Amino acid sequence: MEKKRLDQQQPFIQQGRILSVNISLRKGVPKEPRDEVVLDTHGIVGDAHAGPGNRQISLLSRESIDRFRHEHDLDISWGRFAENITTEAIDLSQLNLLDTLVIDETVLEVTQIGKQCHGTGCSIFQTVGRCVMPTEGIFCRVRQGGRIQPASPITHVRRCLPVWVITLSDRVSQGVYADATGPWIQERLHAFWESRGWNLAIQAEGIADDPALLSNLLQKAKKENPALLITTGGTGVGPRDCTPDVVLAMADKTIPGIMEWIRLKYGATFPNALLSRSVAAVMGSTLVLTLPGSQKAVHEYMEELEKVFEHLVFLLQGIEMH
Repeated sequence: MEKKRLDQQQPFIQQGRILSVNISLRKGVPKEPRDEVVLDTHGIVGDAHAGPGNRQISLLSRESIDRFRHEHDLDISWGRFAENITTEAIDLSQLNLLDTLVIDETVLEVTQIGKQCHGTGCSIFQTVGRCVMPTEGIFCRVRQGGRIQPASPITHVRRCLPVWVITLSDRVSQGVYADATGPWIQERLHAFWESRGWNLAIQAEGIADDPALLSNLLQKAKKENPALLITTGGTGVGPRDCTPDVVLAMADKTIPGIMEWIRLKYGATFPNALLSRSVAAVMGSTLVLTLPGSQKAVHEYMEELEKVFEHLVFLLQGIEMH
């Protein structure tokens, strides 16, 4: 099978190197350095922590270990904190959830930052009463396996959110007037997500109010699996309004509470808002949101949806936020 390559157009944040790769045959004990390890979809082959789930690989930086050594006057070897990978010259505190770490041909995805210490089951905690992993440890899942060794370069790549924006309007598609809501949604998405440390890859489409055209685009989205798909237009009760019907026919789950809340909030002062049939749904791991076609309504909907955007995207990527 051909290996996937990192998109070279994706900007990396920082780069360092691997100082040590470490494994243990059972849990609850320090890990021992190895000359090389092999990663598959469950983690490091032969390591006690390998398996399904999101905490397959643990990382800790030399800089964190050195600070801890200095503060407590301890001689701590690599792997003593049970980290699989000891890094240097890369600031792991700059990582965010779903960021990517590329090590040679291996690709890791950040799934957790810090964890509860084993306490009395941790030899370092028993010695000094604290551990560095709860605040500075990084945990990842394997997106692409391979071999890694000490001295391998490690590159931190900012997380990228693939987004589709689809405008449904007969008159826009015919060139009667310009699309006002689609471009504004794109600007709003860039402002929201980039302020939270994401890159955005937006694909925009404009089509007529045609269920067959929308269905074709949704079928394509099922294959390409964007994290977020937003439509604007076609949510009313007119004879050509079809967006919610097409989406619901292809959705795996619905999230009714979001749109119900928005309708109730704005319908209290503007009853026509209650006539919107906008829906929120899940299609695979894609969050699908159907917004009205008016600029005013889109502004109102986006203001409320931004309160849950990040939480929903994390949940659909298998990251539970508490």
